[in-house]
Amino acid sequence: MDVEMLLGKATDSLTVGRAFGPPIERDGTLIIPVAWVAGGGGGGSADGNESQPNGSGAGFGGFTWPLGVYVVKDGNARWVPVIDATLVGLSVILLLRAIVRLRLIRGLRAHRR
Repeated sequence: MDVEMLLGKATDSLTVGRAFGPPIERDGTLIIPVAWVAGGGGGGSADGNESQPNGSGAGFGGFTWPLGVYVVKDGNARWVPVIDATLVGLSVILLLRAIVRLRLIRGLRAHRR
């Protein structure tokens, strides 16, 4: 498999379908998944000669992050966000850490006076 074919397959795998799946239509309701998709790339090749054999290369990186779905019913669309417990938990931890640091800094400044 050459590098171009490998990278083509890798980019095909970075779709909203990886995070959610395809849009679904049932009983007059359409559900359209939405995700944040980001990816990288790569490449490579080399000209061969006696001292250096032919080369190749590859590389790729990426992720998909589910954001939510649009629900379309009777001509009306509404947004239903995904609740990401990990993101909420990390946000709370970072907020608490910032509050504790601010209080410690203020306490040290007050103690120095």
